[in-house]
Amino acid sequence: MSSKAEKRPVEPRNGVDTPKVFATINAVGAQPELAKFRFRATNRWQNGTHSRSSIQSYYGAGGEQMHEKDFVYDADHPAVLVGEDKGPTPVEFLLHALASCLTAGVANIAAARGVTLYEVESIVEGDIDLRGILGLSDEVRNGYQGIRVNFTIKGDAPAEKLQQIVEQSRKRSAVYDVFTNGIPVEINVNTR
Repeated sequence: MSSKAEKRPVEPRNGVDTPKVFATINAVGAQPELAKFRFRATNRWQNGTHSRSSIQSYYGAGGEQMHEKDFVYDADHPAVLVGEDKGPTPVEFLLHALASCLTAGVANIAAARGVTLYEVESIVEGDIDLRGILGLSDEVRNGYQGIRVNFTIKGDAPAEKLQQIVEQSRKRSAVYDVFTNGIPVEINVNTR
């Protein structure tokens, strides 16, 4: 047995089933096809700028999977942006996605490194100039011009180790990767 394996935590920590994390890593290492996932959301327009997304099934670990329940999220624009404020704006969901992905990574990585967390909080802010969305300027992009993530983290490790955990989460975050590297998005239209 390698010294690296010997140092792995053998009990859950921070609410993370650490042995299951390592078992998953080992299973995917042995069968790489298990790593292929396809997540999906179904969105339906409600009225005005209000829409509702449902997230229930996905493909992963070699087959179709179902969440324990159907997750439903409303999105809208606030009144100042011609909506009825029935949910966060779509770009606010992006901030939530980034924060929750980084935070999940922090919890998993800390547990894997034997660090107990006491507090993890982040504030994520994104700057956007609406002139692009409103068609008032071709010089201004439609999306965020910049995003800042500020973490407050407390655990039973020195500050340097906690910072390394956050950095490792950033390096492994799928959402951070999408934000910083971009991906092709294909849009197909079916009319009725």
